[in-house]
Amino acid sequence: MAVIHHTVLKPTKLELLTSWLPSRPWYRGGAGEPRLAKAGGFRLDDPRGEVGMEFIVVTDGAGPGPVTYLLPLTYRGAPLDGMEHALVGTMEHGVLGRRWAYDGCYDPVLVEQLWALVEGRVRAQDQNTSDAVDQEVVSSRTGEGLIAGDLAAIVAEGSGSTELTARHGVRLSLHRILRPAPDGSPLAAKEATGQVAGAWSAPDGTRARGLFATLYTGSGS
Repeated sequence: MAVIHHTVLKPTKLELLTSWLPSRPWYRGGAGEPRLAKAGGFRLDDPRGEVGMEFIVVTDGAGPGPVTYLLPLTYRGAPLDGMEHALVGTMEHGVLGRRWAYDGCYDPVLVEQLWALVEGRVRAQDQNTSDAVDQEVVSSRTGEGLIAGDLAAIVAEGSGSTELTARHGVRLSLHRILRPAPDGSPLAAKEATGQVAGAWSAPDGTRARGLFATLYTGSGS
């Protein structure tokens, strides 16, 4: 179980993301600095209790229209060898000290638990409360049994998503840019075999719901 510490971070998570986000290939902002506002998110637990994992939803108001992003982060007490390219930044935690924040799509601990979430073996946890399930994050898929196969996933950055590819044609598309479902009931593409859906706060103050991740398996992907 992840323990949530309500303490001071220097720099804050939004300050770290403001510096890092424009370097991403799927960033939709202009030349100026992003203007980020927190819009939601959830956490996953590390069974070994060593790595913090958080999926942060932020909305950027700097461009011609607001854009909402899903940003998975991991927090570690020491640098992760060979992962300098995935480092978002470092911050000082009021309780835990120096923390290294990484893009979670490149962190093997988060990748393993994200597959487990899609498979229904774990539940998303509340972003701000210890030992509390986030009831708004729901996963579903067709078929039974384990799907990931090889957890040493290959990561590829797309124009609006990050692709995690395992063996036997299994592919998980993490939607970096979030789009509300028109009727509030998000459905993946016809060829998809699973999905993770969730909710966040829209810029107009309403509660939006849409897809966080879409699963594709086999030759149909």
